Amino acid sequence: MEQTRRAVLTLGAGVALGAALPAGAARAAAPGGGGEAVRRLRALEREYGARVGAYARDTGTGRTVLYRADELFPMCSVFKAPAAAAVMRDLDRDGEFLARRIHYTQGDVTAAGGGSVTERPENIAGGLTVAELCSAAIAQSDNCAANLLLRELGGPTAITRFCRSVGDRTTRLDRWEPELNSAEPSRVTDTTSPRAIARTYGRLVLGDALVPRHRELLTRWLVSNTTSDDRFRAGLPRDWVIGDKTGAGSYGTNNNVGIAWPPGRPPVELAVLTTKPDAAAPRENALVARAAEVLAAALT
Repeated sequence: MEQTRRAVLTLGAGVALGAALPAGAARAAAPGGGGEAVRRLRALEREYGARVGAYARDTGTGRTVLYRADELFPMCSVFKAPAAAAVMRDLDRDGEFLARRIHYTQGDVTAAGGGSVTERPENIAGGLTVAELCSAAIAQSDNCAANLLLRELGGPTAITRFCRSVGDRTTRLDRWEPELNSAEPSRVTDTTSPRAIARTYGRLVLGDALVPRHRELLTRWLVSNTTSDDRFRAGLPRDWVIGDKTGAGSYGTNNNVGIAWPPGRPPVELAVLTTKPDAAAPRENALVARAAEVLAAALT
């Protein structure tokens, strides 16, 4: 957390610029790499046979890179950070809810499709605190932990309501793990857009949607994420502090969303969402990493 705080520095205001592109598919900030970013992202789509959505915003200058930024993509596990935020904001008002111990069964783990933390015998026997479930859902992408958080909130649609309450009119969750990862191209349920989800993460981590103690916890869990080593953490500069969440599903769906703190600069909001037309298509971590590299270069 101290490294994260040191990364949150002030930068002078810059000029927000934009360039429109045909068919409404892509737009990018310019000059300094915006048009080149669009060309490179289009090339990645062709190379991987994928649809790529990307959004990056320098919170200091307002400079933005957009590519299919308002198209819908399957959300998959990137809902888990907003889920933890909703639990903290709406259920931890007395400061004690996060310490509450939640008991569950092996059946809960199996129904969720597993969970690297929740499946441990000692945790099934003794339960986990709500804070431990939040950490597991974000840092380990534990499906059962996420379902248990949704259960406390009253179900998946609580995430939709939470997103609306923080100004996100696009992101929606309708199903539980693991069904929410089916990712059919025609589906509008369980979806988000690159711009919507990146801005929501920004409001949660950098804004005032959460009280400071909850914001610090969420940031800590995101920075400790273990699932993006081959995605954002492979594509972004090594000296950037990264707090992020991944997601993956059928149709080659592979996502990464988060906040990055470049040294000596204000933070950057980032989202890369990818999907393919074939249900059995492989997920391409390298595609997400290379798209993140393009976004970082365009904002440098």
